[in-house]
Amino acid sequence: MSRPISTSAQAGLPLHLKVLIGFMLGGLLGLLVNHYGLDQSPFVTAVTSYIAKPFGQIFLNLLFMLVIPLMFSALVLGVAELGDIASLGRLGWKTLTYTAVVTGIAVAIGLLMVNLIQPGLHMDPALVNQAMAQYASKAIDIASKGQELDFVTLLINIVPHNVIAAATDDKQKLGVVFFALMFGIGLVMTPTPATAAFKQMLQGLFEVCMKLIGMIIKLAPYAVACFTFTLCATLGWDVIKGLSYFVVTVLLALSLHMFVVLPLWVKFMGGMSPREFFRGCQEASLTAFATASSSATLPVTLRVAEENLKLPRKVSRFVLTVGASANHHGTALFEGVTVLFLAQVFGQHLDLPHQVMVLGLCILGGIGTAGIPSGSLPVIAMICGIIGLKPEGIAIILGVNTFLDMCRTSLNVTGDLATAVVVSRRSGETEAQALG
Repeated sequence: MSRPISTSAQAGLPLHLKVLIGFMLGGLLGLLVNHYGLDQSPFVTAVTSYIAKPFGQIFLNLLFMLVIPLMFSALVLGVAELGDIASLGRLGWKTLTYTAVVTGIAVAIGLLMVNLIQPGLHMDPALVNQAMAQYASKAIDIASKGQELDFVTLLINIVPHNVIAAATDDKQKLGVVFFALMFGIGLVMTPTPATAAFKQMLQGLFEVCMKLIGMIIKLAPYAVACFTFTLCATLGWDVIKGLSYFVVTVLLALSLHMFVVLPLWVKFMGGMSPREFFRGCQEASLTAFATASSSATLPVTLRVAEENLKLPRKVSRFVLTVGASANHHGTALFEGVTVLFLAQVFGQHLDLPHQVMVLGLCILGGIGTAGIPSGSLPVIAMICGIIGLKPEGIAIILGVNTFLDMCRTSLNVTGDLATAVVVSRRSGETEAQALG
């Protein structure tokens, strides 16, 4: 069976290096523009408004356009290739268990860093008031969305009453995942010539989506340059310096999980060299950083899992497709750090039982967070409301959220791939794939 041609196999620099170069050039140019006060000039405003932002958004839209057909076909095929319902149950429980455990570790690391560094105690009250005033309307909108969320509703929405409506609502992507799982189970239980032909049609849909995405992803270096230029030209270093303790706390916690927990997990639970793992997944990690969306990165994640990490298709398609909607290590960690940070800023002491409650809420919140840019903000607002914090306080971190969103999404996708490695090994599929 033919496979889409890897974009990294093209002549010249590998795609991930082009993405990195685009990020560095866009960021450097944006910081220079901001430093010399040119961000408000008519020329730079025109470039940002009519070139950089539209190009970046079009790039994201092209990826999002193919996410639903790709997600549906990949997951249905993954379930169908398992061959029986018992295998699906074992794979599902392994995925769920590993996701909960490692996400819990991620949140615990975040809470530990907040308690050690205490970034909320270093906030300038003047900066707090300025941020609250500057982002007041946006914060109120996010807080209202957070009030609309509750875990019972999230649980109910896993079973969609209208799969078409669920496909158009980023908060109900788990409904599409559930529908695809049910559809795959039905396909396994109905072994007829007609369903075999339908399975071939889904395989064709999957390959077409991957081919189109392979073409679109070649634009990633230019899109990354546009994203980082816009971000750095608008914010510069001032906002980051003002929230430096918070930014450092988040980055340190993300780094500990990314470069300590995941390598150990992959090595001892997945039987794979950490160097081999990071070399294989670097393209997906950089694409996640660029798009700040695990859903938009899913096509690249699926490809590197099969082509670079050599994971069996039936495991990688299942684990990664579910993971793009429900396995968010970085997001859950960020939610925990942000909630405790805001508690420190507003002088609300959270004792150990309350912090344990925050940990549990963040694990559930990481599963319920939409895999789109800034999808965690309404969930943070919801958690703040549950523990008695003003949800509008989220305005304080909005200035640096975009950059941190890119960082935590990179961890989300890397964590998905690590989960796929471990599940493949623990399911005994890697060896069978190698022999096949």
